[in-house]
Amino acid sequence: MFIGRVVRFYLEGFRSMTLGRTLWAIILLKLFIMFAVLKAFFFPAYLQGDEATKETTVATELTDRAAEQ
Repeated sequence: MFIGRVVRFYLEGFRSMTLGRTLWAIILLKLFIMFAVLKAFFFPAYLQGDEATKETTVATELTDRAAEQ
């Protein structure tokens, strides 16, 4: 019963928004840009291939970074 009232409260609040819908659209667009577009360009996929290749890559990165410190 309580959860239903909370859901109904938020649904009615979102329906009556005017400026809020625009702000939520901007927030969702920014999140899409951050996670989809930037990930594709700035974070290359190092872990490709089979399990042995992945294990070797991770082990090499960890030991190289530990040796730098």
